[in-house]
Parts: sequence; structure tokens; C-alpha cells
Amino acid sequence: MSKSIKFRALAILFCLALAFVSLTPTFVREGLPSWWAKTFTPIHLGLDLQGGMNLVLGVEVDKAVDSRLDGIVDSIDSTLRDKKVIFKKVDRAPGHKVDITVYDQTAATQVDSIMSDNFPNLEALPPTSLEGGLILKQYQFSAKQVAHIKDFAVKQALETLRNRVDQFGVTEPTLVRQGKTDIMIQLPGIKNPQRAVTLLGQTARLEFKMVDEDANPEDAVQGKLPPGTQLLYERRVNPSSGVTSHVPIVVYNKTVMTGDLISDAQVRIDSRYNEPYVAIDFNSVGAKRFDQITGANVGKRMAIILDGTVYSAPVIRERISGGSAQISGSFTPQEATDLAIVLRAGSLPAPVKVLENTTVGPSLGRDSIHQGIVAVVLAGIFVVIAMILYYKLAGVVADIALGVNFLFILAILVLFQATLTLPGIAGIALTLGMAVDANVLINERIREELRLGKTPKAALDAGYAKAFWTVMDSN
Repeated sequence: MSKSIKFRALAILFCLALAFVSLTPTFVREGLPSWWAKTFTPIHLGLDLQGGMNLVLGVEVDKAVDSRLDGIVDSIDSTLRDKKVIFKKVDRAPGHKVDITVYDQTAATQVDSIMSDNFPNLEALPPTSLEGGLILKQYQFSAKQVAHIKDFAVKQALETLRNRVDQFGVTEPTLVRQGKTDIMIQLPGIKNPQRAVTLLGQTARLEFKMVDEDANPEDAVQGKLPPGTQLLYERRVNPSSGVTSHVPIVVYNKTVMTGDLISDAQVRIDSRYNEPYVAIDFNSVGAKRFDQITGANVGKRMAIILDGTVYSAPVIRERISGGSAQISGSFTPQEATDLAIVLRAGSLPAPVKVLENTTVGPSLGRDSIHQGIVAVVLAGIFVVIAMILYYKLAGVVADIALGVNFLFILAILVLFQATLTLPGIAGIALTLGMAVDANVLINERIREELRLGKTPKAALDAGYAKAFWTVMDSN
């Protein structure tokens, strides 16, 4: 036996051994050593085979632009005060605009200069004269900047959702962008679809705002709100009955701190009431900011707000310098876990809405697997019998090669951690069909060479050599 044949034989044996080792955990789930099961995971089944859910979420990108402007309004206000500019007010205006009202032309010129230096992404619009000599200066995002903010919001939402799915514990999820504002999410094998929808659709915008102690919540419910405040509702759960109620509370509009400065969030148990709560830790910037806020507001209440709902409004007893806080609200363990997940993954840059929600039951997946396997097995049996009957020994060789080909395809799925889907099963059947076609071409060429009077060895060599380019062309 030549060295070339020995090398080929050893290579084939090595590949066969690797294929058997990698495929064993797929068919033998128990009794294997732990290292074996960890090194070679079973073949991953797609959404159409094992069940799961398909979600299409639409990112409300216009609200991302509004959110960006909200932050800029506060920055403009602070910058103008730092620069000693005399102005009346800074407001948000419809159409992604910012209104700055000043008393005279001198202040208007100062505002233009400051805006150009500090907020170059905002374009100045022609000024408007108001009653009493006031001047209204308007600024807006350019069309290019609006498009950039919207595109970045979708990209950021995709990354945030991917982080949430990773912490949710779903294997082989698929998250891809569709069109300009949509995101498609596939979660194979998920057991609780409604929890997934809630977890992924939660904006998770965490805000800290000071409570207006002088305001009367009952008056606020009637629409009588003091200037610069807003009416929210605090979530309270009765420990004995478990009934959830929402109590009105008046907070200042200004957000003193946001959840963007959180570095970690974990579920812990309150030793006094044996209830779970979410402990949050701030990064270095957040810790310094929290220390300043609590130090300046000792004796006052701070509302902890998530997506517009007040979860708690504790009294600040003393300056908090440790860079940590907690969110309590009679959570169930599952609610606390999900809240910690979304806080760790970060808030979405804009709300998302469910455009499509399709759930594939596991029974449908089992039926698909069964029918796919039956189709492949029956097709394989018929092909094997036909090849043996027509080509005799050459057909047996072709059938063995076909089996090895099939084994290698499955092993490659495991080694590359690819996902097997229903179209994938059809693709395997097609690949085997093309392999059979190649063997037919080779065997027919060998027969033709034999009819020309060549020896079996010469006919075999010529059959493989001359059929090579025909096989390449057909594949």
C-alpha cells in the first residue's frame, strides 16, 4: 500500500473517530463523562423543530430623538447659567426643537455663540420677536443628525436586547435588524413566552426624582399641579393580601439622576421581611453624583422611578457615600430577577412595541422532526437499494461513502455549533442526492471505459479522473 493511500486511510479514520465522538452526546444523553458532554454539545435545533417564539419589535425612534432633546434642554439650561447669560426659560418645542426665550438682542447674540460652541449638532432657526421685547431663539436637529440618532437608537436597542436575552438563558437565540426600525428575535425552546415579551419590551428607564412634599396629591389628581412638577403613581403591594395598589405622588420634573450610571444590579433578600429587593451599584461617576444628591437633600424623599412608575420613595436619612442603593416594592422573586436583568443590560434608548408575536409549540416541532427524519430515511433506503441493485459492488462502495458523508455533515453541525432547522434537513437530503448523482456519473464513466476494453484498474482510474470536472460542473 502506497504512502498516499495510507495517509488517506488514516485521515478518514481520524475524521470518523472525531465524528463519532462529537455526535455521541446528541444521541446518548446520560452516562457520559462531564468533560465529554461539555466539550461536544448536542445538535442545536432551530425554532421550527423544538418550538419557541418569533418576535418582531418596532423601535419608536421618534421618542429616541425626544429623549435626546430632553437631556440637551437640561444641559443648555445649566450651560447658560454657568455663562451668566440672562434668559427667561428653556423649553422643548414640537418638531424636535428647543426654544430659548431671552430679554434682549445682547442675550440672543450670547446664546447663539454659546450654542454654536457647545451644541454644534443643533441648527439655529430665524429668531422671533415676542410681546414685551422678548426674543424667541429656536434650535433644531439637522435632518442628518435626526437620521443618525434614529439609526443609533435601533443599533443600541439591538445590543441591549441581546444582553437581556443572554441573561435570560435562551440557547441559540437569533436577533437581527429588519428594515430601518424593526428587530426580529427568535427564541427557540422558550418555556414562558409571556415573560420573554415583558422582559424584552420593558424600556427600563430608571430615574431618580425628588418628591414635592408641599404638593397635595389629591389636588394633583384633579389637575392642579404646582409648576415644574408631575403626577406619578407609587406601586404598593399589601403583604397580607398581595393586592397591588397605586398611590398618587407628586415629584419634580427634573431628573436628578438616571440609571445610565449603574454598574451592577443583583437580587437580595431583606432579612427583616424575607422579601426580595434589587440592590444597585453605581459606577464612579454615579457614586459621586449620588453622594452629592443625598448630601444636599437630607430629610427629603427621593422617588425611584422605573418606566414612569414609582417603586419606592424613601426618606434620605443621611448622605450616602457608598455608591449603592436599593429598589424595593414587594417583588416576587421572578419580578426582582427580571428587574435586575434589565437594569444590568441597560435601558432601551426608546420604547419598543410588539409588531409580531408568533409562538411555535413543541408538538409541532416534534412532528416536523419526525416527518423530516422519515423522509430522509425512506429516501436513503430507496437510494441504497437502487445503487446496490444497479451497480452491485460499486453501488455498495457508493452507499458506504454516502453514509460517511451524512455522518460528517452531522458532525460539522456539532463542531461549528450550527443550528439544525427544517430547511436544513431538506438541505441535507439535497446534499446526499447530489452525492448520489456524483457516484452515478463516476460509475457510468467506469462502465464506458470497460466497454472500450480497458482493464478494471485503468477503467477505475479513468472513471474518477474524467468524471471529476463533470461532477464539479453539476454541483
